[in-house]
Amino acid sequence: MVPIKSKKALSYMRTFDQQCRILDPLMDEDLAIAMKIYYKTRRPDLDESLILDLLQGRVYKNDRAIKLKYVEHGLSKDDPRVVMAIGPLSRASAVIEAYKALVE
Repeated sequence: MVPIKSKKALSYMRTFDQQCRILDPLMDEDLAIAMKIYYKTRRPDLDESLILDLLQGRVYKNDRAIKLKYVEHGLSKDDPRVVMAIGPLSRASAVIEAYKALVE
């Protein structure tokens, strides 16, 4: 069974693959992620679950390792993007603080 993805999602996946580096070694402990998704319009069409799936095999071994998600949405017509921080669940506060520093 193959999931059907929209043209926008497939395009996003290709762009993501070009921009996201692969960590070596991949994270494999319980993780916390904080992210802000900047959308082009107020009608968001990208869900964070796609981003979590795309990070699998690049940043962590399995997206089931994500035990805490902190997700915000923003608007940026000229520069839609995702800003994120990922780290061990045991350091969740530090992950969120690092994320906040990135989006300021």
